[in-house]
Amino acid sequence: MLVLVVDSSTPAVTAALVEVTADGVVVRAHRCTVDARAHGELLAPQVEAVLAEVGARPGDLGAIVAGLGPGPFTGLRVGLVTAATMGQVLGIPTYGVCSLDGIGHPSAAGTTGSAPLREQSTPPREQDTPARDERVLVAADARRKEVYWAVYDDSGQRIAGPAVDAPAVAAARARELAVTAAVGDGAHRYADVLGLPLRGEPRYPAVFALATLAAERIRAGAPGETLTPLYLRRPDAVAATSRKSVLP
Repeated sequence: MLVLVVDSSTPAVTAALVEVTADGVVVRAHRCTVDARAHGELLAPQVEAVLAEVGARPGDLGAIVAGLGPGPFTGLRVGLVTAATMGQVLGIPTYGVCSLDGIGHPSAAGTTGSAPLREQSTPPREQDTPARDERVLVAADARRKEVYWAVYDDSGQRIAGPAVDAPAVAAARARELAVTAAVGDGAHRYADVLGLPLRGEPRYPAVFALATLAAERIRAGAPGETLTPLYLRRPDAVAATSRKSVLP
């Protein structure tokens, strides 16, 4: 089944086409541009580009997978509105995955935000495989000097989060949970505060991991899901609570 994957929870605006089969997941086409201020301008052309690359039309899609965040309000809603609208128009199911899971899941190891994996679903390379009993902190930049974070065990199970906190708070929780490494763009940005060894990749949600995490639901033909965003905090812009006087 041909599946569209989109994520706009981070500065990396991502669209990809993957083939979900009974045996695994294959990334067929992939676009990713890192630009925190152009989610709305970039995503739709990227969707068109990946479809064109494989000679497919929207009607050829069997499902859509979207990263649910957490992420900043404006950027995150671009991907979710795009996925929900396409799913409704095409009459196909939509499935959501926590975007931090797309970084912390073992299937993301060895992939990058800009290079698709074109092999069948296979274990990561030996040097990228998490050590036994290793716990990893995933941190994404949340602006306002905060990070979106979650902690994963070596099987990819999320054992804490997602949450949004100052890096020092995330670091304290990581110590309590015996975390041994950190990954993600937020981990690099606040490496001095977190005080953990860094993994270089992935810095942003990996499409192969997002697709893998939704693959079981796709194969089972599970009902489509409402794509509820994980904002975790209120947007920067809020409606006025009172009228402002215009009288001198």
